[in-house]
Amino acid sequence: MSVIPTTVARGRALPLGASATTNGVNFAILCRHGTAVSLVIFPLDSDHPLSEIALDPHVNRTGDHWHVLVAPVPLSFRYAWRIDGPAGPKHRYNPDILLLDPACTAVSDGARWGQNGHYFRGPWSGARGTHRRSLFIRQPFDWREDAPIRTPLEDSIIYELHVRGFTAHPSSGVSKPGAFAGLIEKIPHLKELGVTAVELLPVHEFDEDDCVFSNPKTGESLRNFWGYNSIAFAAPKAAYASKGPDGGQVNEFREMVRAFHEAKIEVYLDVVFNHTGEGDDRGRTYSFRGLDNELYYMLAPNGEYMNFSGCGNTVNCNHPVVRDIILACLRFWVGDMHVDGLRFDLASIFGRDSKGNVLVEPPIVEMIAEDGLLAHTKLIAEPWDAVGLYQVGGFPCGKRWSEWNGRYRDDVRKFWRGDHGMTCDLATRLCGSADLYEWSGRSPAHSVNFITCHDGFTLNDLVSYNEKHNEANGESNRDGANDNHSWNGGVEGPTNDQIIQKLRNRQARNLFATLMLSQGTPMLLAGDEFLRTQQGNNNAWCQDNELSWIDWSLKDQNADFFRFARMMIALRKRHPALRRREFFKGRGPEGVYEPDIIWHGVEPYQPDFTHGSRTLAYAINGSMTGREPDSDFFVAFNAWSDTVRFRLPPSPSGRSWFRVVDTAVPAPLDVVSEADAQELPLQFVYPVAAHSLIVLLA
Repeated sequence: MSVIPTTVARGRALPLGASATTNGVNFAILCRHGTAVSLVIFPLDSDHPLSEIALDPHVNRTGDHWHVLVAPVPLSFRYAWRIDGPAGPKHRYNPDILLLDPACTAVSDGARWGQNGHYFRGPWSGARGTHRRSLFIRQPFDWREDAPIRTPLEDSIIYELHVRGFTAHPSSGVSKPGAFAGLIEKIPHLKELGVTAVELLPVHEFDEDDCVFSNPKTGESLRNFWGYNSIAFAAPKAAYASKGPDGGQVNEFREMVRAFHEAKIEVYLDVVFNHTGEGDDRGRTYSFRGLDNELYYMLAPNGEYMNFSGCGNTVNCNHPVVRDIILACLRFWVGDMHVDGLRFDLASIFGRDSKGNVLVEPPIVEMIAEDGLLAHTKLIAEPWDAVGLYQVGGFPCGKRWSEWNGRYRDDVRKFWRGDHGMTCDLATRLCGSADLYEWSGRSPAHSVNFITCHDGFTLNDLVSYNEKHNEANGESNRDGANDNHSWNGGVEGPTNDQIIQKLRNRQARNLFATLMLSQGTPMLLAGDEFLRTQQGNNNAWCQDNELSWIDWSLKDQNADFFRFARMMIALRKRHPALRRREFFKGRGPEGVYEPDIIWHGVEPYQPDFTHGSRTLAYAINGSMTGREPDSDFFVAFNAWSDTVRFRLPPSPSGRSWFRVVDTAVPAPLDVVSEADAQELPLQFVYPVAAHSLIVLLA
């Protein structure tokens, strides 16, 4: 390619990034402490620059914004910034390194998964940059009539998945494995299951080859599979696009979103603004470190990176400049890419100032909550960080923010494991965790309930392992959580013992059913609906192989469990009594005798909340859902090691009870439709088997 820019003008200070104008392409970047800034433009197919333009600080600078207008340029091209600046413990300027544009919406040279070259770590030398470049590509896109679905949060069923891992396994049967396009081919499965939203693990550009560990058994170099190491916040990952080699990652992502919306499924993104892929002093420089290290990161007085993320650095999120960058990225993903929700990784870091102190009212949290463009976007916080700031129930600006409820996960796991003293806690979690959310004016739906997620055991492993087994990660099993509140049923890992196999399957059904019976917003992990395993690995962040990939043959092998999961989701979606907009009051409206929820024990109206209790029973009054009238529910849990006989109370409506769920009964009678439900006689004593639950409808 021989096109060389012939005209250079002062340009505009905004918008940041590269933007087409009638006169050419305007480039703008924010760099406060840099003293020499150059723009380098490359063709798509060569590392030989078309041009390098040194910006005049007297002409091409407005405040801290450097800018230039260039014409003519190719329709599509690659570009980078070269920046020099002062020395010192807090600066990392190196004019030998070419930097990515933080505002770019695509990055080149990473379209082939796992071909970014070997990653080196050692003492910081200032010379380890990246071969990747910002990509400017003009591709129009027809959104057709696409519009936000806006499923109410209380009616949502969230499904967390990894873009590559969902279809990379040969059993997926898709034509575009590991890609955004591959997800489109799996929409029928998601519709069959009944989910209303997919939550995608990070799709921002990251370097999968930055993992320094190897499998000690095989010697295989491991990869950063999960992708919680962003290098460009607004750029969809090229290696996740079948059209990535042609620069088509932006439009393939849009095609995926459009297809999900046509299927009435929302798209949420797991976004990572608490740290970047540049790591600590040993990391590679991609962008922020070389642009303005002191501005973008939290630094100690000696220049060392403060590490509240556990990943080497912490983004200085509450600096006004960084806040603007984060808001611009979020607006891009919602406004230009049509995503419906945002889950913020280690969101409690948003609550720290530049010195790491915890703020009562963090500016960035309020800005996101009050932003007009994000007004109908679901905002979900992971309300903790890596060094002990735990804000479940107390994340700032609460009315706008939902939270991953880690208390829910732990309490439900411990109850079904058979721990003492968990009955009262289970009752609170089943009711939407009012102890955590009601005080701030939030609703049950603000509690995102989950039993499993990407970080930890799968559902199958939760009932199959007492201990983590992360040896393949190359860290001598030191990584990953040690306390998983799991129970293997008597044997660690795989077993041919049919009694233990049946117990594990029943425990998995108990956990899944509890999730669907709980007030709040349920989230399930991809593959749990047919009991996938990671062989006891509870931190598979570096396992780009069959350990992490979804094995779709399990859908047939565990068809009974898939049917159970599908029907439990359908039961929840049919009944507003399970999806209340308000917390239970324990009483009815004024003048109404019957309360909205009634607690029972083995005898009606005699609940047992003592420390030694392993059982819980309750009835929901279907006429008091706060929405349209519904059936009454009776639910009984038995985490004891023997059968417990429950005498059934009268239903609040006076109608007969019909059994729809019994996790101790073999499939297909473990869950049935209302039309096939068995009627139970008045005052019937129901034997709830060990480690099981029942659900009755009136």
